Amino acid sequence: MRLPSFLCFTLFCVTLNFELNNGYRILGIFPSNVNSHFIMFEKLMNGLIKKGHSVDIISYFPLNNQQTKNYKHISIRDILPAKQNNVSFQSFIKPMRNMFWITLVADDIGHKFCDIFKQQSVNDLINKSSHAPYDLIVTELFFAPCYFALGRHLNAPIVAMSSNALFDFMNDPFGNPINPSFVPSGMVNYSQKMTFWQRVVNTIYSNFMKILFNHSIKIQDKYVEKYFGPGYPTVYDLQKEVALILVNSHFILHGIRPITPSIIEVGGMHIEEKEEKEKKLPQEIEKWLDESDAGCIYVSFGSMVKIESFPKEILNHFYTTFRNIKPVRVLMKIANDKELPPGMPENVKIQPWLPQIQILKHKNTKAFVTHGGLMGTMEAIYYGVPMIGVPLFGDQHSNVHHYEREKIAILMKLETINADRFTNAIQNVLNTPLYRTRIRELSQIFKDRQNSPLETAIFWVEFICRNGNILKSPAIDLEWWQVQLLDVYGFIFLVIFITFYLIYSLSRILIRFLRRLKSHKKFISGIAKKNM
Repeated sequence: MRLPSFLCFTLFCVTLNFELNNGYRILGIFPSNVNSHFIMFEKLMNGLIKKGHSVDIISYFPLNNQQTKNYKHISIRDILPAKQNNVSFQSFIKPMRNMFWITLVADDIGHKFCDIFKQQSVNDLINKSSHAPYDLIVTELFFAPCYFALGRHLNAPIVAMSSNALFDFMNDPFGNPINPSFVPSGMVNYSQKMTFWQRVVNTIYSNFMKILFNHSIKIQDKYVEKYFGPGYPTVYDLQKEVALILVNSHFILHGIRPITPSIIEVGGMHIEEKEEKEKKLPQEIEKWLDESDAGCIYVSFGSMVKIESFPKEILNHFYTTFRNIKPVRVLMKIANDKELPPGMPENVKIQPWLPQIQILKHKNTKAFVTHGGLMGTMEAIYYGVPMIGVPLFGDQHSNVHHYEREKIAILMKLETINADRFTNAIQNVLNTPLYRTRIRELSQIFKDRQNSPLETAIFWVEFICRNGNILKSPAIDLEWWQVQLLDVYGFIFLVIFITFYLIYSLSRILIRFLRRLKSHKKFISGIAKKNM
């Protein structure tokens, strides 16, 4: 039986209206001026928009999205300059050697970001939200927990996103157990199978980083009071109110470790295979790669670092290495080739920007020379390209050390690099089948998931919208000494001590009694003998 056309139209309108009204109102706040961080956040927000949710975003970068119906962007470009192709050798080499680097980072990309609330457009969006309340807030988890005050201000649950694996100091506020006996600090280069002395160092380092971080962020309490008023908890305690954490990690990269239900691993979320298939290489780059019959080495140190700012001596080692590996070609990202010294070999092609994923996908890309950033190395693992890692700062060192242990990369230290070592490293990766075999094995494991990372992230975001902040660990309501059961162990020790003390005391009393009794018997016996 066919339905009348007007009834079909009515049902269509009702269904459409239900779908439109079923979307959530979401506020995204991503103050980072580092594009490599924003790539992950952009994927999630675009995914939410496609699902029909209404999204307002406060960020340095606009979304690469043509839809404007349910998307509004508030730019904060006037507050801080971009960190793109402007990080020089000198600017990262000094902090890298400073054990108090957390304080430096917190000041550079933490406290300064809290000032975005002084921008009128940001204030207008937040303060007018009472007319159109948000169901959820999504923000970055890095060095600016001042944003978590928005949860109370707007009476909405918060989802935090980390483009890195969680550092040691990021676990405690969420009640996530971090055991330094087998979970290495993000800033050490140990495996999960540590020696005794490594466990000692790891424990000291991990706790030192926590203390330093928690001390460094205290200044943000003043920002919260300035922009939201008095009566708010400290920024440390505001972290405890986060409902969900989406983390750019995966067990094959960061090891097996305990995590609570509120922490969801979505490593590689920025890689969407369907989307990448539709993208094509620029004609000039595609021609260069297609004609690289002996293979091509891709060289990039990310969106921030300027390779051309390296000391001339190091750049000359690069040049000599590239000459040594001919006829293998090189495709290299250089922001400003005019700052390079002369002598670039003819088998090298340089560009100010390169579509990294499309290059790594190409059949003639045989190796990737990288600084070890998490996003880029995830892409290399996904597409099965072995690496030569030259770590510069942050988690890059631990990343590359782990990859070397897994036989998917060779580590090159920048301070000891020379043409011979660099050439040997590239030749080993090119000519040793183990590297490509091993990275293909890890690639299969990395891809083997029930749902894609993006689908997983969207499900859990919508779960929090539907159900609220119900995944929090009970551990956040305990003091650190309660979490570590020091009070329980102390009580048990006290009970055992008192028990043994009572046994000891009673034993002494009993022994003294028996001795006296024995002496008394001897005395009586002696008197009896005298009277006989």
